Amino acid sequence: MTVSLALPTGGYAGWRHLQRTRSLQEAVVAASPSVSRLADHFRARIGGVRTAEALVADPRLLEVALGAFGLGGDLGARAFVRRVLEGGTLDPRSLANRLADKRYAALAREFGFGDLGARTDLPGFADRILARFERQVLAEAAGARDPALRLAVHLGPALEDLAARAGSPNAQWYGVMSEPPLREVFVTAFGFPPSFGALDVDRQLAAFRRSAAALGAEAPADFRDPALQDRLMRLFFLRRESGAAAPAAAPILALLRGGG
Repeated sequence: MTVSLALPTGGYAGWRHLQRTRSLQEAVVAASPSVSRLADHFRARIGGVRTAEALVADPRLLEVALGAFGLGGDLGARAFVRRVLEGGTLDPRSLANRLADKRYAALAREFGFGDLGARTDLPGFADRILARFERQVLAEAAGARDPALRLAVHLGPALEDLAARAGSPNAQWYGVMSEPPLREVFVTAFGFPPSFGALDVDRQLAAFRRSAAALGAEAPADFRDPALQDRLMRLFFLRRESGAAAPAAAPILALLRGGG
């Protein structure tokens, strides 16, 4: 899907431009022929889809459903997606719950096929999924200008979703760890080294919390505040472009060597 945005530059300046012109850019995405055709089809058909089998049988519906959760790469894996959807999220042993990437659980929970039944005919369902889908298309279009912008554009909506579904600060940080695009933003902004992922999750949690506190935040949702989000994005683009771990990574390296 090709959508062109008016982006004069990439990096932090490009992100700031997108923030200032977001409403206009979102309108461009929604009005693009490829997106509007999918949106029309989704609105017309999704209310009558009552099973995972029916959803995966319609490529256009599936493209929107997966794209809304940043899982567009799985469009060809229909059998796998069907298993995720049919397993639901109520059973801790379900496939969606066993997968490390919790975007699959979010997908299964939203559609409801394997839980309490299809939610596709509920008021506002189509609009909610399409809004997510169009945000993802916007992120992908920005990423064509600068791959880092794809992650940055995703941040705001992802933090809103995280705040809505996860309660305590710790639960929110575990949510960050389990969503690859969100994790990459924080790991990069905080200057953690590539070996950071070798730490056990409790030590990773402690490192995330220390680094967030240094910026004046306790939980990921705190970065919905424009000033905090701007500070985070400055660090993200600076460290992404320099390719260097920050001095703050030193305590992490000490942990990896067995200290602390």
